[in-house]
Amino acid sequence: MGIRRIKPVTPGQRFKLAVTFEALTASRPEKSLLAPLKKSGGRNDTGKMTMRNRGGGHKRRYRIIDFKRNRHEAAEVLTVEYDPNRTAFISLVQYKDGEKKYIVAPKGIEVGQTIVAGKDATPDVGNAMFLANIPLGTTIHNIEMQPGKGAEICRSAGTSAQLVARDGKYAVVKLPSGESRMILTTCLAVIGEVSNGDHQLAISGKAGRSRWLGRRPRTRPAAMNPVDHPQGGGEGRSKGGQARTRKGTMSKGLKTRNKKKKSSRLILERKRK
Repeated sequence: MGIRRIKPVTPGQRFKLAVTFEALTASRPEKSLLAPLKKSGGRNDTGKMTMRNRGGGHKRRYRIIDFKRNRHEAAEVLTVEYDPNRTAFISLVQYKDGEKKYIVAPKGIEVGQTIVAGKDATPDVGNAMFLANIPLGTTIHNIEMQPGKGAEICRSAGTSAQLVARDGKYAVVKLPSGESRMILTTCLAVIGEVSNGDHQLAISGKAGRSRWLGRRPRTRPAAMNPVDHPQGGGEGRSKGGQARTRKGTMSKGLKTRNKKKKSSRLILERKRK
């Protein structure tokens, strides 16, 4: 994978940096693993706009991803594909009985490779193992927080965590945010780093590409009137004061985690500020 600069034939391409999709091996998805994806446009069931700056965008179909990896047997990697619903690439795998499933593609996965999940798996890229069996210091992704629930941590492009230690029935995992957290050793995790790590380096080049993704224009709070936003109004350009939302709550630095949350005891080190 890499980033390529587009020849500026049009103004929208002058500053564009695009991800090269050389790792992809298929252009059409598996039909049996597609599902409809309905868009709300930021409206609730009564038609009222409850989320601003959303709407439009290209029509998509959802790819059903196997986050649980509960078939503890070998499967062959058939393709590496693009998924419009996530930043990472996905891979189509097939089991010996012919069943096909999509998984989040790890970095370095190749067509024809065999991947395994469960106790018999080895710490190779793409294999899903229990935290109790993974060697310490291994880079992992797609980590479960509750056994059997499916992967919840490290699913986006280029992310990974590290297994630091084990203490009794818990394993200590260092997350991309810098947070160190205890997770049950009976939870599954996939070996390696998530694919498409260059996604964060891409530059869209024009506003129209945001519209294709379903994002509508956003008005800066400082450009609004006082009736519309706490940061609006004033003579000329006015600065100062704490950044706030339209409802007046602080938008930078305000802790939103519930202090009484039971799982707080599992966090050994808070994430970096």
